[in-house]
Amino acid sequence: MASFGLSTRKLSVFYGQTRAVNDISIDFEQKQVTALIGPSGCGKSTFLRSLNRMNDLIESSKVTGEIWIKDRDINSPSTDVTALRQRIGMVWQKPNPFHKSIYENVAFGPRYHGIKKKSMLDEIVEESLTKAALWNETKDRLHSSALALSGGQQQRLCIARSIAVTPDIILMDEPASALDPISTSKIEELIGELKKEYCIIIVTHNMQQAARISDRTAFFLMGDLVEIDETGKMFTNPQKVETSDYISGRFG
Repeated sequence: MASFGLSTRKLSVFYGQTRAVNDISIDFEQKQVTALIGPSGCGKSTFLRSLNRMNDLIESSKVTGEIWIKDRDINSPSTDVTALRQRIGMVWQKPNPFHKSIYENVAFGPRYHGIKKKSMLDEIVEESLTKAALWNETKDRLHSSALALSGGQQQRLCIARSIAVTPDIILMDEPASALDPISTSKIEELIGELKKEYCIIIVTHNMQQAARISDRTAFFLMGDLVEIDETGKMFTNPQKVETSDYISGRFG
């Protein structure tokens, strides 16, 4: 039986009177990468942001339906949203390191959650940077500004910062779209490594990237989930005409 990291049931998102996401039900499995694809404005990023309650920050938004982690619906009013975002990390499209040192970027979350002992923080920083394939490049300049890193290094630092608080799930919103091909390749390799431990859900506009890195792919169109399947099947034998048209480049 599959082990699900996160599940949605009839999840909808509204901005004012506009319905951006329509009754989406998906099971995301642990130790798998699920890619969300579809044309701009189809609802995939809105859906992704709802999974760790980031849409709460948008005044006009309203979310209905259920989002389950294990036996808990995180849309429940009793949910501690800060604790939730520790369990569900987020990596944005544009690298956004804090205006702090490399070390402080990674140590920030664990320190916020109560870890004060320097030896423990040192260990977390090294382990997180190692998992993000950044330790060897930064170990001799941990106390230098994170802003001095290249764009690709900054994005890997943001991934290290996310995993430093030991999440169960990592959300990624086009994490390589602002990067050069070499940095993109490193991020893709890193995602392949991270999925051994985490449930990863990634929004990407890049069809080839979705095909390379994901185990399953979900196709969104105008707020609807049109189709979800194993990535190999989706790209070679999609069940819906709309999916076939999008993947083959006939629209989008």
